[in-house]
Amino acid sequence: MSLRPHLPILDWGRRYNRQTLTSDLVAAVIVTIMLIPQSLAYALLAGLPPEMGLYASILPLIAYAIFGTSSALAVGPVAVISLMTAAAVGRIAAEGSADYASAAIMLAGLSGLMLLGMGLFRLGFIANFLSHPVISGFITASGIIIATSQVGGLLGIRTEGHAMPDLLASIFANLGAIHWPTFAIGLLSLVLLIWMRRDLGRLLERMGMNRSVSRIIVRAGPVFVVFLTMALSAGLDLGARGVALVGEVPQGLPLLSLPSFNLGTLQALVVPALIISVVGFVESISVAQTLAAKRRERVDPNQELIGLGASNVAASLGGGYPVTGGFARSVVNFDAGAATPAAGAFTAIGIAGATLLLTPVLAVLPKATLAATIVIAVLTLVDFSILRRAWRYSRADFAAVAITLLGTLVFGVETGISLGVAASILVFLYRSSKPHAAIVGQVPGTEHYRNVKRHKVDTMPGVLSIRVDESLYFANARYLEDLVYGEVADRPGLTDVVLLCSAVNAIDMSALESLEAIHARLADLGVRLHLSEVKGPVMDRLEASDFLDHLSGAVHLSHHQAMCAIAALRAEGAGAPAMPEERTA
Repeated sequence: MSLRPHLPILDWGRRYNRQTLTSDLVAAVIVTIMLIPQSLAYALLAGLPPEMGLYASILPLIAYAIFGTSSALAVGPVAVISLMTAAAVGRIAAEGSADYASAAIMLAGLSGLMLLGMGLFRLGFIANFLSHPVISGFITASGIIIATSQVGGLLGIRTEGHAMPDLLASIFANLGAIHWPTFAIGLLSLVLLIWMRRDLGRLLERMGMNRSVSRIIVRAGPVFVVFLTMALSAGLDLGARGVALVGEVPQGLPLLSLPSFNLGTLQALVVPALIISVVGFVESISVAQTLAAKRRERVDPNQELIGLGASNVAASLGGGYPVTGGFARSVVNFDAGAATPAAGAFTAIGIAGATLLLTPVLAVLPKATLAATIVIAVLTLVDFSILRRAWRYSRADFAAVAITLLGTLVFGVETGISLGVAASILVFLYRSSKPHAAIVGQVPGTEHYRNVKRHKVDTMPGVLSIRVDESLYFANARYLEDLVYGEVADRPGLTDVVLLCSAVNAIDMSALESLEAIHARLADLGVRLHLSEVKGPVMDRLEASDFLDHLSGAVHLSHHQAMCAIAALRAEGAGAPAMPEERTA
C-alpha cells in the first residue's frame, strides 16, 4: 500500500525548490512574530501557564506539516478551543494546579486520538452535521464570553466562570476593587490595538506602502503593543505597583513524555474531547477550504482529520493543550506567501527559538496587555447580523441560531454547542417530516409541469398529479398518505393519481409501506396509482420489492408520457391500464 495518500509531505516535498523555500521562510518569520503573543494569551485564557501556549505551537506545527494537506493553514492554540479547554478541565481540577495542566495535556491527547480515528475511518463528512447558522451562533456567543472573561484582566480584578451569568456576577461583585495602574495599561493596549486595526493600514497605504505588506503589519500589531508595554513595565516597575505580570517563564524546550492517563479523569474528558475535536475540525476545515479555493487547490477532509489528530497528539507529547487551525494566523500565513505546509514547520522552529531565548524578557509583560490582545482578536468573531439574516430567510434557522447563542451564553460552550446540534437535527426532522408537495399541471404548449398555485397551467379532469419534493422516509411517510387521501377525498370523479418523483432521491421501507397503503386505498376507490420520473437508485429499490408487480397504474419515464398514456387509455375506453413499466432512470 502506498504511503503517499497518508503522507502529503511525500507529494509536495518532491516539488520543493529554492523559490518555495524563500516564500515559506518569509511567511514563517511573520507568523512567528504574530504567534508568540497569541500563544501566551490563549494559554492564559485556558487557565494554563503561558509557556504551555508556546509548547502547543511547536510540535503540532511540525506534525501538521507532515500530515496536513493545506498549504496555508496555521495550526496552534485558538480562542474558542482555549475557552472550551478551560471549561472542560475546570470541572475536574483547580486552575493553577498540576492536575489542571495534566488534564489539559490529556485532553489534547484524547482529542488527537479521536481525530486520528475519525480520519482513518474517513469520517470527514461529520463537518456537515454542524450547520453554518449553528456554528455562527456558537462562535458569536463564545466571542462574547471570551471578551467578558478578560474584563477582569483589564481591570485588575478577579473573575470566575465560563458562562455569562457567573462572569457578570463576579465582575459586578469586584468592581470596587479595580486596580487603576492595571486598568491604565489595559486601556492603553486596547486603544493602540483598535487604532492599529482601524487606521494604521490606511495610514501606511497613504505613505505609499503596498496593501498586502500593510495588512501584514497591521495583523502583527499586537507584537508592537507587547514590546511597548514591556518597556513601560520595566521602566516604571509596574510589578512593584501591583500590576499582574506574566512572571518567570521556564526557559528551554519541554521534554517529550506520555501524558499521565487517570481512568477517572479520562472518563470525565471523553465527551468534552469529542466536542472539541468536532468544533476544532469544523473551524479548521472551513479556513483551509476557504484559502485553498483562492489558489485553486484542494484539501482532503479525511486527511485533515489525520493532520489535526497528529497535531493534537504531538501537543500532548510536547506539554501543550488542544490545537486547531486558526483563522487570523492562517490568513496572515496565506498573505505572507506560504507555499507549502513547511512554512508551519519553520514557524515551529521560530517559536522554539523564542522559547529558548526570549522567555526571560517575557517575565515583565503585563497580563493586561494579553487580555487586550484576546479581546480585540475575539471581537472579530462576534457577528449579530446572522440573527437578522436568519430571521429574514428562515424562522427555523433563526431558532437554531438563537438556541445555540443563548444556550452558549447562559450554560457554557459545551452545552451551547450540544443544544445547537440538537436544534439543527430537530429543524431537519421538522422540515423533512412535512415535505413540500405540489399539485401540478401542464404549462400550455410545453411538456413542463408546474405548481397550479404559482403558474397558469392546464390540468386533466379526473387526474391528480402530485409532485413530491423530498426523499420519502419514516418521518414523512404518514404525511404523504394524509396528503393523498385528503386530495382524493375532495375529487369524487378521480380515476388516476400520478406521483411525480423527480425530487425523490430515496424511499425507505416505512415509505414503501405507505406507498403500498396508498395503492390499496386508491384501488378500493377504483383509482389507479402511477409513478413518473423515478430515479435509477430508487427504481432499483422498488424492483427489489413486489410493489411494482401489483401496481394498478405504471411507472413512466417522464410525467408528460404519463399524462399522454392516461389520455390514450381514456380514448380507448380501457378499464385497467396495460402500460409497461419504465425500468430506466
